[in-house]
Amino acid sequence: MKLFFHYCVYGFGNCYILGTEPPEEAAALIVDPAVVDEAILGFIENGNYKLRGVLVTHVHIKHVRGLRTLKRIYETEIFAINPYIREHKTTMVRDGETFNAGPFRIEVFSTPGHSSDSAVFRIGHLLFTGDSLSAGLVGRTANIYGAAVQMMALRSKILSLPGDFTVLPAHGPPSTLEAERRYNVGIHAYDENRSRGPKFKLDL
Repeated sequence: MKLFFHYCVYGFGNCYILGTEPPEEAAALIVDPAVVDEAILGFIENGNYKLRGVLVTHVHIKHVRGLRTLKRIYETEIFAINPYIREHKTTMVRDGETFNAGPFRIEVFSTPGHSSDSAVFRIGHLLFTGDSLSAGLVGRTANIYGAAVQMMALRSKILSLPGDFTVLPAHGPPSTLEAERRYNVGIHAYDENRSRGPKFKLDL
């Protein structure tokens, strides 16, 4: 597979495009289309790819703003945990599901916390982690309960995956799963805060 990385100034996020290589059919898949511009269209059209789907890791606008443009150009499915993204109906996917989009085999992991619909998509040795997990960080959450839910999902579904994977987040540089297991500051900070336990002050 060919992986095309596109940094989007809008939202300072990452958009990814996967393209097949011969002898497979010429197919492409987009992950988190924050924008759809000449660079993205050029990769698809110059490669004579047929767009087989769009994966959305979560519906925050900085990751889906390009959908409106994309849908005006291509008739393609949107795969997400939500049934609708803005005005677009999606093909809903669920935690633990594995599905095909053209020649691509995709596994879904629900990782709520940063948002209720956060998901990680696995394709081969690649993990598209959205905002749930990035280089050195985990997703921001609204409260400690969201943080606990997110950490439980990351530990049980992502960090526990056997072997190593390339982590491709929605923000920041790529990483590896092994590096995040060992050095992720967000994970270690969560564990440290949890080990201290709640603090209560009693005024008499």
